[in-house]
Order: sequence, then structure tokens, then C-alpha cells
Amino acid sequence: MWLTCSSIGRKFVMALTGICLVLFVTFHVLMNAVALIWPGAYNAVCEFLGANWYALIASMGLGLLFIIHIIYALWLTVQNRRARGVDRYAVNAHYPGVEWSSKNMLVLGIVILAFLVVHMIQFWAKMQLQELLSHNLSAYPTVNGLIADPAYGTLFLEAAFSQWYTPVIYIIGFIALWFHMNHGFWSMFQTIGWNNTIWLPRLKKIALWWTSIVVALFIAQAIVFTVRAHQNYYTTNEALVEQYTEGLSARAEEPVTKFMESWQALQQQAMYGGGQQVMEQFIAENGQEYLDQLAPIADAAKAMPAAASDRYLSTAMQIVDMLREHMQQPAPAQEAEVPEAAPVEASTDSIN
Repeated sequence: MWLTCSSIGRKFVMALTGICLVLFVTFHVLMNAVALIWPGAYNAVCEFLGANWYALIASMGLGLLFIIHIIYALWLTVQNRRARGVDRYAVNAHYPGVEWSSKNMLVLGIVILAFLVVHMIQFWAKMQLQELLSHNLSAYPTVNGLIADPAYGTLFLEAAFSQWYTPVIYIIGFIALWFHMNHGFWSMFQTIGWNNTIWLPRLKKIALWWTSIVVALFIAQAIVFTVRAHQNYYTTNEALVEQYTEGLSARAEEPVTKFMESWQALQQQAMYGGGQQVMEQFIAENGQEYLDQLAPIADAAKAMPAAASDRYLSTAMQIVDMLREHMQQPAPAQEAEVPEAAPVEASTDSIN
């Protein structure tokens, strides 16, 4: 097949994957711009791009593009070095007009790859991958006492950019990206035939402007994210904390409602006899399950000022406190009960 057996075919694959990756980088900087201007909307984007089938397909496709691009880059480098042999250093020396980035594309690519690995560890592995592995809140990391739900990218910005080395690594990666993408942008069009004296100078100017704007935005975003992270902006901003609270409340709604409906039914049953014994049996059979579900929510809610006024979160905290107290005592002195301030009716919006 000419795409693999010929030098032209391999360069074409490099150009095609390069075009796709340039478009992805452009999309990524625009998505980061949302975090810069409207952090709450950025969280909505992160939730949309979570462990959903369409996002997973896109992630696998993107990963495949990177792998193909890297493999073909190494392949072409080895091929070129074999063709030049011992004269490859002399060839570079005799052509001073050859761009520095053109002669060092492999090195630049390695720097970018190292930066990409750090970026994936700080974000992808803790967001989309973590969501795939577990939906249990207790498995998620915390940032300043708040559970870092994969849907809230702003908390991962806080965690990553509060580290001194993050902006250093990112800016080095962005500079390498500028050189790599600036040369690769116009050379990929040259590979597919746009190499005449009219279009090539135009493409070089477009590459310079496009790459410079994208990388300048990336660097500006890294600086702003770092400043905000050190100010704890993403964990103290009222609008964001309210968003985190609403998300946690949504997680608490189902287990809280289920518990309260069962508990109230038991209270009605206890009126006809067996009061404390009925309650103790229910807790013995179901207490640990509800504790596993609600304890991470209740513990995280304690770091949120608005949680006390949220009906699901306030009830979750009361349930967890009651279960912990009761399950630590082999023989409770009195019947365990949930305060009447948070009753549940039959409907889903009945906890007051």
C-alpha cells in the first residue's frame, strides 16, 4: 500500500494526521478560553465531554491520530537518516537557510509528547478515565476539601496549577509546540502539493499567525490559571461553589429520598409495635449500604457553606451522623431517629 510502502505516502499520512491535530489544538485552546471567561460554562463542557460514548469515541480517535503521527514521524526520521548516512550532518551544514525547527522536529515532538503525558496525568486520567473506572465519590480526589467530581474541570485547574512546576512545564511545552506546529502547518500543505511560489509564502504567513495566536492564548491561559489557583479562586468563588453544591445535591437526591421513604414507613410500622427493634433491624441490614453512599456526600457537603440550606445535603448529613452514632453503639440507649426537619413524601421534591 502506497501509504506505508512509499516515502510520499508516509509523508501524506503525516500531513493528514497533522491537519487533524492542528484542528484539535485550536479547539482545545478555545475550550480553555471558556474557562478563562466563564468557568461555570467550562464545567458544563467538561460534563458534556465526560465518559459518554461520543466523547470516548472522540478520545480514542484522537489517541489513534497521535499514535499514527508519532509512529510515522519516527519512521520517516529513520528513513531519512539511513538515506543520508554519515553525510547527514554535512547536508545540514551546507544549507544554512533550512529552518532550525525543520532540523529538530523530532526533538520538538519528544518535548511535546512529554508535556502531553503530564497534561493527561493531571486532567484526562483524573477526569474521563476516573469516571470510567468508578462513579463512587469516595474514589475521587479532593481539592481544598471539595470532591473533585470529573464534571468539574475547574477543580482540576485548581489542583494542577497550584503546583509551581505546572506553569513551567506547560510554557516549555507551548514553546516547543510553537516551533513544531509553525513548521508543520505549512509543510503539511507542501506535502499535498501546495508548494508553488505563490501559495507557499502565503501558507508560511498563515502558519506563523495561526500558531502564534494559539500558543499566545495557551500561555496567557496558563498564567491566569496559575494566579487564580494560588488565590483559591476555583474553590471559593460563590458561583462555582454553588455549582458544586447543586451537583452534590443531585447525587444525594436518590439515596436520601430512598432512605427517608423507608424510614418513614418504618416509623408508621413502629406505631403499631416493635418500635426500636424495627429501626435497629433496618439499620443492621441497610445501614452500611446507605453509609457508603451518603458518607462521601455528607463529608464533602461540610466544606460547602450553602449545604446547610440545601434540603438533600442537610438531610444527608443528618442521616450519616445518625448512622455513624448508632452503628458505633452495640446497644443504643434510645431509639435512633432522623430529625423531623427533613421529612420525605411520596414525590421526589418533598424533602423540606
